Amino acid sequence: MSVGWRQQPSPCPTAGSGTKTGHEPDNRTWRRQTLQPVRNILIVGGGTAGWLAAGFLAKTLGTQGGGIAITLVESKDIGIIGVGEGTFPSIRGTLSVLGIDEGRFIRECSATFKQGVRFNHWVRAPGTQGADHYFHPFSQPSQRPGGPELLPYWLLGAAGADVPFAAAVTMQKHVADMSHGPKRIGDADFMGPLNYAYHFDAGAFATLLASHAQTLGVRRVEGTVDQVKLDDAGAIASVVTREAGELTAALFIDCTGFRARLIGEALGSPFRNINDTLFVDRALAMQVPYQRPDAPIPSYTISTAHEAGWTWDIGLHERRGIGYVYSSRHTSDDRADQLLRQYIGPASDGREPRLLKLNVGYRETQWVKNCVAIGLAGGFLEPLESSGIGLIEAATYLVSYLFPYDGNLAPAAKLFNAQMKARYERIVDFVKMHYCLTQRTDNAFWIENAHASTIPESLREQLAMWRARAPHRLDFVTDIEMYPPSSWQYVLYGMEFPTRQMAHRAALPEVAAARREFQTIAQLSQHALADLPTHRALVEYYRQGGAKAAAPVRRLYV
Repeated sequence: MSVGWRQQPSPCPTAGSGTKTGHEPDNRTWRRQTLQPVRNILIVGGGTAGWLAAGFLAKTLGTQGGGIAITLVESKDIGIIGVGEGTFPSIRGTLSVLGIDEGRFIRECSATFKQGVRFNHWVRAPGTQGADHYFHPFSQPSQRPGGPELLPYWLLGAAGADVPFAAAVTMQKHVADMSHGPKRIGDADFMGPLNYAYHFDAGAFATLLASHAQTLGVRRVEGTVDQVKLDDAGAIASVVTREAGELTAALFIDCTGFRARLIGEALGSPFRNINDTLFVDRALAMQVPYQRPDAPIPSYTISTAHEAGWTWDIGLHERRGIGYVYSSRHTSDDRADQLLRQYIGPASDGREPRLLKLNVGYRETQWVKNCVAIGLAGGFLEPLESSGIGLIEAATYLVSYLFPYDGNLAPAAKLFNAQMKARYERIVDFVKMHYCLTQRTDNAFWIENAHASTIPESLREQLAMWRARAPHRLDFVTDIEMYPPSSWQYVLYGMEFPTRQMAHRAALPEVAAARREFQTIAQLSQHALADLPTHRALVEYYRQGGAKAAAPVRRLYV
């Protein structure tokens, strides 16, 4: 047991005087609070959110070595959504902390490498004059030590006419367009010359996480929650399950998905719907085989804009995962099904898509008393830039590093809620930026997305500044950003946003140095193809257990 004071005494009491100085706690004016140390956690719900949280917390809180005890209860009767097949590069660090090696992950989850997102027809409708796509790569723009930042010089035209920003400042677009991988055979786990994330089978990933978490000391209980009991203070006292009876803990983690059985139903934390900003609220998902077993595997997500939303197209080892995310206010389910089948072609014949109704929004308070929401129970912001697993990672990291060992939950909850709310707000701005900068006027969905009334004020203010200057790292607060400044730049200028950089030509004296760097990147982009294996060859290497001898590699990258 530990003891916490509701108010701290003033500093510098007179020690050993035997008389009161006015600085010591006084039982007549000071109220003391008894706190129960947190020794055990109950995670309610499995899936990616539950098992990722269980494994990460077990690893970082020392469960296997006698630290915090973690139990996860999940029902065999409640399935998982299981279509979120894309990630952000942060997942590599998470897998490394968990102790899951890259080869095992790729083999057991049918995983492939993701180097970014290709956006087709987001700027303008098909058949319209101008570029038909842009690319959001994961690698940072090149900048040599002491060299100039390239974005301002790209805006001046130093990279050449009509060279897309992503192609000018990194070789990743060229490598990905040619279906090569981001790393070489023989590179260490989670390392490579180009930044990357993964595509994977979501159901298999949850199974891998569950198996691994249990080796780290997590106890699994099979049970369906029938009742959540609250104590006199309104905190969760226990959950009552049909199969395993009553389960108690000092800290509860709600991973029950959209139902939010604990944080929403039991504790009443309100859900903020944001469909006035992000319109898509449904998805049709389908899995289809490749036309031939040796077909090239794209190493990026293909996001293609349509009349009332967009399709994702994700290449795994043996199949493609394809889905249409759309607004039910702007189209019907039947029309969405028709459009999805048109996109897929004959491979969709005889297959029925899975319909998902999406609750787009988030809870501004995701830690209430002794309960924390992680995953869909906390919020969902559509899968456009794969924020789902990234938000699970962020929430889990915060619980781990803010962990209230002494039972003083309120300060940790306050900081957690502030950071998660800010993170959701920033992701909303980032995702909305993809929509609101469109030049499409071919239907109501895109017209309304570009209307100022649907754009958050915070994003409107930043866009106003960026019309006169390029985005700078000072525009971003690192601890609450999921996406780095470069991601905002790739999307902003991929969407052909106009920044009047010419007004600052006098402040940009290194045009010659920048032009040389643009030329170097273009040259290295060609050489990289000889150094990096095709994406399918890289995946096959890992699937075969890395048995092939690693070829000598040349160090081309700076």
